[in-house]
Amino acid sequence: MLSCISELLQKCSSAAPSAGKEWEEYVQIRGLVEKIRKKQKGLSVVFEGSRSDHFSSLTSWAQQNGASCDGFTVADFGEEGYGLKASRDIKAEDLFLWVPRKMLMTVESAQNSVLGPLHSQDRILQAMANVTLALHLLCERCDPASFWQPYIRSLPEEYDTPLFYQQDTVALLMGTQAVQDVLSQYKNTARQYAYFYKLLQTHPAASKLPLKDSFTFDDYRWAVSSVMTRQNQIPTEDGSRVTLALIPLWDMCNHTNGLITTGYNLEDDRCECVALQDYKENQQIYIFYGTRSNAEFVIHNGFFFQDNNHDRVKIKLGVSKSERLYAMKAEVLARAGLPASCVFALHGNEPPISAQLLAFLRVFCMTEEELKEFLVGDGSVNRIFTLGNSDFPVSWDNEIKLWTFLETRAALLLKSYRTTTQEDRALLARPDLALHARLAVQLRLAEKSILERASASGRSQRLHFLQQQREGVALPRPQEGDLAFLDRDRVLDPDQDAKLPIILRQLEEADRDQDQDPLLNGKGAGPDGEGAGPDGEEAEPVQVQTDRVPGSVLAPEGGPGPGPAPPREL
Repeated sequence: MLSCISELLQKCSSAAPSAGKEWEEYVQIRGLVEKIRKKQKGLSVVFEGSRSDHFSSLTSWAQQNGASCDGFTVADFGEEGYGLKASRDIKAEDLFLWVPRKMLMTVESAQNSVLGPLHSQDRILQAMANVTLALHLLCERCDPASFWQPYIRSLPEEYDTPLFYQQDTVALLMGTQAVQDVLSQYKNTARQYAYFYKLLQTHPAASKLPLKDSFTFDDYRWAVSSVMTRQNQIPTEDGSRVTLALIPLWDMCNHTNGLITTGYNLEDDRCECVALQDYKENQQIYIFYGTRSNAEFVIHNGFFFQDNNHDRVKIKLGVSKSERLYAMKAEVLARAGLPASCVFALHGNEPPISAQLLAFLRVFCMTEEELKEFLVGDGSVNRIFTLGNSDFPVSWDNEIKLWTFLETRAALLLKSYRTTTQEDRALLARPDLALHARLAVQLRLAEKSILERASASGRSQRLHFLQQQREGVALPRPQEGDLAFLDRDRVLDPDQDAKLPIILRQLEEADRDQDQDPLLNGKGAGPDGEGAGPDGEEAEPVQVQTDRVPGSVLAPEGGPGPGPAPPREL
């Protein structure tokens, strides 16, 4: 077994494969994992009965420890899985659910548990809070007397994240924008498992851990998915920083569109949730997980949300360093707070591009003379602030070029898919299509729909600005009294709170994901989580909106189910 584990660790820690070889690497890693799983058959922890048998124990335990349970019950909602059902009428913004800190599984509770000695001596555990929670969960699952047994027994036996997909189901995602994240998630999880298996067998501080004699890949995959679908950021007791936590009972809520209605009350030291809307008795109580794309929901949470108002597709763009005007374009972009190469998003709604992407494309398509206007002269600084404002084109030619580029680029991306939209719809119409295959095809179709809309929007805008140019319409120019100059830090995106003209909060975080793990991309012998989550996602900041510290809620159970993957700041 140790030989197999060492081979797996070596394979997962090697340099990233060359372009086009990612699937081949995935198949090789999966082959090693399946070999290990076969040797470990029958060794994983299994609880008697179904998880629904433990819901009554969960609510009793929650009540005994100060949580609120009188306004709802746990119920089965069919395709959506388990969720919370109102047992009385609940008004919008009513506080209906709270969970005290002592019920939460946190990094701090892990440090104070049997896992503490190992955590204090292993730098990987110290650097990866999500992995600490996963091992904490497994240690407590092995202890029949654990305080958290009622919670742990109520968790799903399996999840619908891609970690649980069959290989032929993962193959359905080939050609999609999401497939690389799926393959990376599997590789990272396998690397983490191999590293910690060896650590548990060899480190003196692990000698008394219950996992030493039984730590299977299936156990770790289950724990990673439990944490990935449920982890949340909460303040520490003194409020000085945030920590990761699993929040029992609360994580049963399913997702719908809306606003974040959950926060952490430091005064009462508890997580609190107010109702998103009015709920009648026997209606399901929903919460809003945050502005996640369907790729994030499928990969990290295990469900596809059909009416997702925030769906989007990633698109990587950059100015070539070999281009003659590279230095000028990079300088204008830098002044606007944008890198010369970055991952942007095409959105499923109108407009399909953000202010950041509009600004990038305008610079990307500028001539030398246009670039000079943004680099020198009295008005150059002010002009930077108009780059992401759709009311003030750089020129008609520039606008035509950027929308032509978007139309063409989206059309090219559509050609990378191995199936047509019609073929996907025909597959989804089959009643015998397995759940995981259905999720993969739904995601594939959603990506195509976004790209089709982006290409159509590009064409429409291109024709519009061609008409403007042909008719000799005067180019709009901002005046000193315009909003573009009066409120520079809010012109491009009123939700942003920084003072740069273009804020790349999420994009910068995506870049930071690559710097979190000290063993990233084979730089050491250990695992890499590519960020704060086992799945490789970093938490997004949440702006303060109420007296509580707001955040996004976690995971439910099934359909729109096991909750947001990356941790969210409460």
